[in-house]
Amino acid sequence: MNEKELRAGPRPVLETLRAGRPVNRIVLARGVQDVSVREIRRLARARGIPVTEVEKAFIDRQAGSLHHQGVLAWVAPREYVEVEDLLELARVKGESPCLVALDGLEDPQNLGSIIRTVEGVGAHGVIIPKRRSVQLNATVARTSSGAVDLVSVARVTNLPRTLELLKKQGCWVVGTSGDASLPYYDADLRGGLVIVIGSEGKGLSRLVQEKCDLLIRLPMQGQLNSLNASVAAGVVLYEALRQRQITNTGQNHV
Repeated sequence: MNEKELRAGPRPVLETLRAGRPVNRIVLARGVQDVSVREIRRLARARGIPVTEVEKAFIDRQAGSLHHQGVLAWVAPREYVEVEDLLELARVKGESPCLVALDGLEDPQNLGSIIRTVEGVGAHGVIIPKRRSVQLNATVARTSSGAVDLVSVARVTNLPRTLELLKKQGCWVVGTSGDASLPYYDADLRGGLVIVIGSEGKGLSRLVQEKCDLLIRLPMQGQLNSLNASVAAGVVLYEALRQRQITNTGQNHV
């Protein structure tokens, strides 16, 4: 990520502060009235982070295409972690790993949405390839509504090899494919789990698909034959959460 990573918008900036990420500077457009601004000022003051009021035109220039609503922050770069760190997080929580691996995803808004869902369901992290894949950036942070500061992301050189290693660690690797015969709700998504989501246009690559223990599909009744990658990830993640809650409590809370 860029050395001077931007967070744009009241909600992402507020969530970044709440997550304790190092923030170098915050600028606010004069007269901005968003309800989050008071809390942003309070948290920034408590941590000694400089807050400056500027003309909106200055923020427009700095933010570029980012939708800022008069709030912009410069944040220290988000560090990637190792896959072992994701497994360790699950161990510390006393939970079976629940990870999402992305095979060639290119849209930063999709990545941001997936990270937001991963945080929402309490999964343990995201795995992305170093090449031919979207990386963490300001658009991802914006779309995630600050969840990028709470979810660990591992970046790997070889995704098929990583999936093989995760299988040896006891994880069940489940890929999504429109050609699969098994509906997602009939799959056992309890225990150690890696949900693999393919690219927006091509789906899962052959090598990644060969590493999957199971392929599942999301039934479609409309004229389109596939779902947006972030929507597909969300559907499967919430089904995994539902099954795990039933296993843990004997009740369905979702």
